[in-house]
Amino acid sequence: MERRELNDLLAFATVARERSFTRAAGTLGMSASALSHAMRGLEQRLGVRLLARTTRSVAPTDAGERLLQSLAPALAHIEEGLNALDHWRQSTTGSVRITTFAYAAQMVLEPRLPGFLRAHPDVTVEVSIDNGLTDLVAEGFDAGIRFGEHVDKDMIAVRVGPDLRTIVVGTPEYFSRHRPPQTPAELERHACIGYRLKSTGGLLPWEFEQDGRPLNVRTRGPLIADEMPLALAAIRAGVGLGYVMEHEVAEDLAAGTLVQVLDAWCPRFPGYHLYHPSRRQTPPALRALIDWLKVDAQPSD
Repeated sequence: MERRELNDLLAFATVARERSFTRAAGTLGMSASALSHAMRGLEQRLGVRLLARTTRSVAPTDAGERLLQSLAPALAHIEEGLNALDHWRQSTTGSVRITTFAYAAQMVLEPRLPGFLRAHPDVTVEVSIDNGLTDLVAEGFDAGIRFGEHVDKDMIAVRVGPDLRTIVVGTPEYFSRHRPPQTPAELERHACIGYRLKSTGGLLPWEFEQDGRPLNVRTRGPLIADEMPLALAAIRAGVGLGYVMEHEVAEDLAAGTLVQVLDAWCPRFPGYHLYHPSRRQTPPALRALIDWLKVDAQPSD
């Protein structure tokens, strides 16, 4: 059945129930003249008169009454289905599959996801830890959490964490033995703790910036680790300099057990973002999770 035919049958049922083109037109959101024209077209296509018109009223003919009785169950079923869909759209139920990497899971999900699950008992969240950049659509994920600079432009991204900063630190004891570097180039003369990326197998470059120009430095040192706790242990022991997230060592800096260098060369960058494919209707479970995690919401756990 063509869409126009279905629309005209719905319009006919409305006119037959209202017994008025004016009232039916108001219900359908169209003009009375356009509605009258549509009914004439329907009658011509069906080859039977459905409505008896006078200057003051309109009523279904016998054929129209029979058609209305046939249509009523189907229209009621459609309306019931739409009402059920509206309930689904408004209620917070369903499942959400998320891909992210271990550090983002620790910083974003561990402190906030338990509270969300308690507040939304009818939602199931599946989290997959993957340090690579996963194709959401191909792998069947609803959303991902990554650094903002790694989110594809065709995705809808919502900030779920503040801007971040990676800094260079060392112990006072280390700097008592080695002159603090004044520029990134001087790192070549220092022992640096390296970090190997599990996603690519390559070493994490130490990234700096001056006057808007990026500068990446390859460092060398006595330890390369692919787990940050081990790297931090070596840094805190004075084995070498470390390139770490600022908030990871905030307590060390405040206590004076670590000292920051090259401050002017370390810019902030976009923090964690939850991203998902562009959709006209975001599933309610995903929408609820986004509303819970976004930085301007920050509900208490």
